[in-house]
Amino acid sequence: MLQICHLYPDLLNLYGDRGNVIAFTRRCRWRGLEVTVRPVNLGEKVDFKEMDFLFLGGGSDREQNLMAEDLMERAGSLQAAVEDGLVVLAICGGYQLLGRYYRTLEGRTIPGLGLLDFYTEAGRKRLIGNVAVEVELAGEKVRIVGFENHSGQTVLGSTAPLGRVLAGNGNNGRDGGEGARYKNTFCSYLHGPLLPKNPRLTDHLIRLAMQRRGLPGGLAPLDDALEQAAGDVMLHRLLR
Repeated sequence: MLQICHLYPDLLNLYGDRGNVIAFTRRCRWRGLEVTVRPVNLGEKVDFKEMDFLFLGGGSDREQNLMAEDLMERAGSLQAAVEDGLVVLAICGGYQLLGRYYRTLEGRTIPGLGLLDFYTEAGRKRLIGNVAVEVELAGEKVRIVGFENHSGQTVLGSTAPLGRVLAGNGNNGRDGGEGARYKNTFCSYLHGPLLPKNPRLTDHLIRLAMQRRGLPGGLAPLDDALEQAAGDVMLHRLLR
């Protein structure tokens, strides 16, 4: 059985980001793989080392302020789990909180967890629109799609990007990178939500979670014709 931790589902759920948890769960259950989803809200205890997949969604500056202090108290245990191979997907505001800090337009600095080496500063122009990104999954280059809507502009330090922007803005609209990746931690600005639109990425995360749990990594194929067709239409629209 895989254990899924959904952090702050009541605060971080912009643009239907909880759909990422639904997609991960459904694609497991369709294959007969048991999963349990544990929502964790402010002040509730959780042992990250017991989890196999952790999801942290997006929220406004207000929501980030509300849970930044709570998350800071969990930083040590979360970092230990990340180093141990916990599979993490962090989207938009959740992504920003894993870095060193987020600086608002007013100059106020919201400290991040410092788990990954990057920082984010608010820009005056929102970066909005459909995005295509080339990522590497298990040694193979795969094109994924999603929708971005963020004013924060992220600059990576030693942390690698999740992928290369083919269309859209990505982290900051300048350096061609989108998201961040460290061990089994995947960060992105892509909503949509991301996983239902990109079943190959979802299955990659499932395999990583299974490997960490010590389960056989083979996944029975599913009929992804509809998802593939939708992705192909968007890629054609963005890259033609």
